[in-house]
Amino acid sequence: MHRRILIVVTSHEELGNTGKKTGFYLSEATHPYDVFSRAGYEVDFVSPKGGKAPMDGVKLEDPLNKAFLDDPEKVKQVENTLQPSQIEANQYDAIFYAGGHGTMWDFPNNEELAQIAANIYEQGGVVGAVCHGPAGLVNIKLANGEYLIKGKTVSGFTNEEEAAVELTEAVPFLLESKLKEQGAEFTKAANFEPHVVKSDRLVTGQNPASAASVAEQMLELIENRNFATAAPATV
Repeated sequence: MHRRILIVVTSHEELGNTGKKTGFYLSEATHPYDVFSRAGYEVDFVSPKGGKAPMDGVKLEDPLNKAFLDDPEKVKQVENTLQPSQIEANQYDAIFYAGGHGTMWDFPNNEELAQIAANIYEQGGVVGAVCHGPAGLVNIKLANGEYLIKGKTVSGFTNEEEAAVELTEAVPFLLESKLKEQGAEFTKAANFEPHVVKSDRLVTGQNPASAASVAEQMLELIENRNFATAAPATV
């Protein structure tokens, strides 16, 4: 029986008031998906609204992106993402928030997803996020009323990186600043360099270059702790 990991992708496709489209950043889903699936884990996709998730960063020169998009079954998963109401947290060993600018609008205040993540964490599971994906972490509260990220060391897309892509004024808030406001200690590397930090059972990465490493660190936590709480999903 395979274990299961839940990947969260955004449903939001409008890049603020820029007139441009956004969505989930493809490699931040495909690279972790590859890591998880090669290790024998089943992977499900969920989004705030369910259904077709908008893609961004569709770079076909990336072989993992191309392989994912060439596989009809994988494409079907992101075109038919699950709704949060369909998720039972006790079926999963881990939850991973993929990035992309769209996450900044629909991840932070989604109470259903926050509760799923809190439940997975408190049943001994792992929470991971990369780039703008940590927007999904900012309002997760545990049973004791504390924010999940309070007192933990995290990373994510930095204020400097947001300035470098000239979207500081487009996003509803700056992710680095918000994570700090919620009590996290934020660490970072130079712009667009890979950087991953593990704090208890929370693993976060700074940018697209960090996505695969976040997944690898998540797997290490899952497998080393030999969780027995997750049951396979009913098909």
